[in-house]
Amino acid sequence: MVEYQIPYRNNWTTAAHCLCLIHPIDPRGGKIGGIETHVRLLLQHAPGNWRVLMVGVDGYGDCKLGELMNLDIDGRRVEFLPVIHFPETDIHEAARSLQKSLTARFGVGLLQNLFRIQRAIGPAPASIELQRFEFAVIPFLLRRPTIQIVHGEGSKGDTMDSLIKKYWFVHRTMEEAALRLADAIVCVNPNIEAKIKRKLPAPSRLIEFMPVPVDTTVFKTCAFDHTDGVFRVVFAGRLDGFKDPPTMFRTLRTVHDRLGGKFEFHYVGASDPNRFAEFRLIDSFTRLRGYNAPPQVAAIIAQCHAGILTSFFEGMPCYLLELLSVGRPVVAIRLPQYDLVVQEGVSGALVERLPDDASTAERLADRLLSIWAAIQRGELEPALIQAKVDPFSTESLLGRHFFRHEWVSQSKPRSIPSSVDSEASWPNPHVGRGRPAHRTFVNRFRKS
Repeated sequence: MVEYQIPYRNNWTTAAHCLCLIHPIDPRGGKIGGIETHVRLLLQHAPGNWRVLMVGVDGYGDCKLGELMNLDIDGRRVEFLPVIHFPETDIHEAARSLQKSLTARFGVGLLQNLFRIQRAIGPAPASIELQRFEFAVIPFLLRRPTIQIVHGEGSKGDTMDSLIKKYWFVHRTMEEAALRLADAIVCVNPNIEAKIKRKLPAPSRLIEFMPVPVDTTVFKTCAFDHTDGVFRVVFAGRLDGFKDPPTMFRTLRTVHDRLGGKFEFHYVGASDPNRFAEFRLIDSFTRLRGYNAPPQVAAIIAQCHAGILTSFFEGMPCYLLELLSVGRPVVAIRLPQYDLVVQEGVSGALVERLPDDASTAERLADRLLSIWAAIQRGELEPALIQAKVDPFSTESLLGRHFFRHEWVSQSKPRSIPSSVDSEASWPNPHVGRGRPAHRTFVNRFRKS
């Protein structure tokens, strides 16, 4: 069976293109997470001759909805089209009702501003990238090719805070529709890629693995400093329920006690850890660092010695790649995708989740303490740890991703080459730049 691929090219052409990103964030704001990191990296690193349009949220109440404005994102001009107001102060915790759901409100805002989005994209070749399944109908209505990024692989039985668990059937229906409407699907870990390839007939559409890249020019390798004898562990990101903060906090308490108090935990993020009763166990030796921009996050990680992950499920955490990029090992409850970057004795340790949470916490604590001892003996090399993420740097991944966008904007949907081995068999990236003639909704499902 022929696998659907594009030639491996880590660059892009010089043709004009409009990259439209649709996601419910204010690019000026402080919302953090893997998805937000991915979007901001695209805003920063898109080819210089491309137009970049961000359809998002006004988090500060200073924009007129449906009107384009120009932003400067790290020296890069970005066109911003806000479709709803949603206060920055309300974005960090999961909604408990549809009325307060950012996703639901953003979806309504997109439909209300559909013609304004179409006008903002303009007549030039364009592609749309989505991070959420819920918005897949928008590119279909706009008749524009789409790349769907799949960031997570949770199931109905998993622990999670969001409304997805309550409305699981709706979420699954939207997922199935989004996958079949997409011209290309990018999965943040190989497990997701394999599941989708089993689900969708091949060759049907481009399905590839690419994690959220890490910017190694920001997250630079630093030597360990353990001269004061205090072990410092860091975690960055939201404290969602699926990340299992109670097990994390119990583990950290055990490490603190075994080291006689020579231990600190640094939390980088805007979530309130006090909503978990177990946080009282570690409150006295925790430093809450709040929201920080990437350079500050990198500096905080460099001040620490190791990281911890206790999630029930994940995509591929950008925190993990950033941690390793600075040269800091991780101790984590094993998920299959972590095997790509975590090597025993080099970049950290993985433990299996046990039926008893207390036993899992003890095992995690044992591994953290063994890593601390190895650091003190000089047995862990930051440069070797960093080398594990070289294949996942912005330099390694984003060029190919932008070529992926250019390719879907120039090819007829679902066109399959006669040979995946010959680049000549693929559409010329400089011709055929008209708007692709999408199939009808019914035919797309019938033939997918």
